[in-house]
Amino acid sequence: MKTTVTGTRDYINPAPKIDVNRYSWENPNQEKLALLFSPVDAKVTELMRYVTSQDFRPDKAWLDYLMMRFSWIDGVLIADANGDILERRPPVPVKRFSEPLVFESIWRETLVKTVVDYTVLGPEVYFGMPNFEGTEFVGLHVVSFDPRVLFTFCPHPEELFIVDPRAKKLWTAGSAPAQGGEELTAIAWDQKLLEESHGSVVAGGKHYTWLARYIGRDRFIYATESANASIEDRGLQLIPFFGSYK
Repeated sequence: MKTTVTGTRDYINPAPKIDVNRYSWENPNQEKLALLFSPVDAKVTELMRYVTSQDFRPDKAWLDYLMMRFSWIDGVLIADANGDILERRPPVPVKRFSEPLVFESIWRETLVKTVVDYTVLGPEVYFGMPNFEGTEFVGLHVVSFDPRVLFTFCPHPEELFIVDPRAKKLWTAGSAPAQGGEELTAIAWDQKLLEESHGSVVAGGKHYTWLARYIGRDRFIYATESANASIEDRGLQLIPFFGSYK
């Protein structure tokens, strides 16, 4: 009788068992980059979801919530179909455009081309959505932020690099990148991104693990010095971040 009760109890209400090794990493290079870039990428992805949540001209409530929820962005602007600014928050930005912004759109794609403006006060990233009334294009709503603010979400910001492959610029947490980091901009990323979205490279005599992710409609490169340069970066999977699990 006792054996029957014990067996029935374990079947109906089994004791939980946690496999702490289930999500262990096979590759320390992937693990290091994932831990660095994931909190940053999560903030960008959250902002992108909100910006793309509608394709019509935002109202005051939408703008108020944007500025409250994403306090780290620098501002938002709404422009008409001719590019004239109808509304801007804040009304007078800290950074002025170094030159007129030119956005490009591809038919059936929602986001417009991401524009990075390199001003005397540092870089500013702009991306946004077309606005429509019915099927008629009536303008854009565009958010902007200094990409260097993203490093405040990174647990070890001094170890993370972000590359703008279009402009061949490097974004870092400090004023001066670590030795060898600047050489990441010399890599032919445009060609590499045609065939790969992650991997490892050698720059300035150091091995780096990298991953391409979207900010707006365009891809940018997250990279960090490899934890173990002798291990190949293979089997990358973007679930839930990009690591290969046991």
